[in-house]
Amino acid sequence: MVSEERNTGKSTFLNFLKAVFQNNVTFNTNEDFRSQFNVDWAGKLLIVVDEVLLNRREDSERLKNLSTTLSYKVEAKGKDRDEISFFAKFVLCSNNELLPVIIDVGETRYWVRKIERLKSDDTDFLQKLKAEIPAFLYFLQHRTLSTQKESRMWFAPQLTFTSALQRIIRSNRNKIELEMSELCLEIMEQMAVTELSFCINDMVCLLNNTGCKTDKSQVRRIVQDIWKLSPASNTLTYLTYQMDYNSLRNYSPIKRTGRYYTVTKEQLTNI
Repeated sequence: MVSEERNTGKSTFLNFLKAVFQNNVTFNTNEDFRSQFNVDWAGKLLIVVDEVLLNRREDSERLKNLSTTLSYKVEAKGKDRDEISFFAKFVLCSNNELLPVIIDVGETRYWVRKIERLKSDDTDFLQKLKAEIPAFLYFLQHRTLSTQKESRMWFAPQLTFTSALQRIIRSNRNKIELEMSELCLEIMEQMAVTELSFCINDMVCLLNNTGCKTDKSQVRRIVQDIWKLSPASNTLTYLTYQMDYNSLRNYSPIKRTGRYYTVTKEQLTNI
């Protein structure tokens, strides 16, 4: 759950989970995830973190591994490591809507919700929630599930994809990729087209002309590994665009030959 605003009820929700599951819930800090000593939380059902900020790549990889693993090695000070069954679920809260954790394109392990500010403040709200726990548990035990298991995280990925998740994914993209994406969208808009064809050298020249210094290896990695584009099967003639300061649109069409890539406006807006 993310929200830059205060008084949204995120901490109250975590305290409610603690009241429901009691000793099966533990509150972690960011440092707890990075510590080698994990015996105090590895056996819990719910691991909750208020004010999460796990913006290192190793933090992200550990969190992804823990969210799907069936076993995990625990370690306490002065004792040997031991492997146990791992079944914990993570509930993370943050005031940082852009970079609370590193989330890559295509990642399906996260369900990110943007929490709006409460319209009114009730200082006794948590106590009222606790009073409803018996009725709430009865409801959970007798409800009819509205979904079936469709992935390793139960829900179909499209059900948990939100604009808040997309915002975090976009914020994690590196500068060169962002520049490439904006440049391609700008060319499409200026030239009134919905797709852009280019070779790696074309893109490097366009980026360098805009003041974004890069090289072919960086551009190729973004095009192939992140955008998942494939080049034409053979060397063919294609229409691309070059910088043209004498044109009102700043770009002019040019025909070239090569094993070109093609990206669409829809692909870029969905990344």
